[in-house]
Amino acid sequence: MAKGRKLLFFDIDDVIFPSTEFSNLARRNALNAMIELGLDADYERVARKLDEVIREKGSNYANHFDYLLEKLGVEREKRAKFVAGAVGAYHNTKASIQPYPDAPSALLKLREKYPLYVASEGIAVKQWDKLICMKLALLFQDAFVSEDLGVGKGPGFYRKIAGMVGVKASECVMVGDREEKDIAPARKAGWKAVRVRRKGAKYALGKSDADAEIRSLSELARVLESL
Repeated sequence: MAKGRKLLFFDIDDVIFPSTEFSNLARRNALNAMIELGLDADYERVARKLDEVIREKGSNYANHFDYLLEKLGVEREKRAKFVAGAVGAYHNTKASIQPYPDAPSALLKLREKYPLYVASEGIAVKQWDKLICMKLALLFQDAFVSEDLGVGKGPGFYRKIAGMVGVKASECVMVGDREEKDIAPARKAGWKAVRVRRKGAKYALGKSDADAEIRSLSELARVLESL
């Protein structure tokens, strides 16, 4: 593969964008906003309840804060103020998002040699929104998101992408942080896979069957030559 064509496919969260760090900050700001507006609960209790909501409903659930208030026993007619405050604080935090410091320059250099794509699980509009806010959207030829493809990140997800782009599986390299979503299924589909282990990221630890591992996208060009 070292001598053949390579197409690079990137996950976004904790690979290009510090998702773990952002989520913690945004949720903290949202909860503090509700408390400042008069929510009768201490921060630690509200934070624990929000963690329960996210585990139960998933990170892409659209009504986290309303459901949180329900679990806290807040009457329905009193929730609007708190939800509005939380959403506003969350979006104010999102307006300042930045990619990892190494990502823009690394992607620009890689783009000179390789076609770049996004391969991500989640809601398409949210994933594009991250790329646009980070001013990185134009570096990628396209973004393949599970919502649009109608299939989660298993081997079928990667096979479908290769078919849509019209390339062989052996020409594709997945760059991601999650073993069960990015690495293992991509390799089962015949792709190469590079695992990114960002310091402090949610999925930085654990064993991996990746073809290579990196801690920064600045290391990727060198690794690709040796695959």
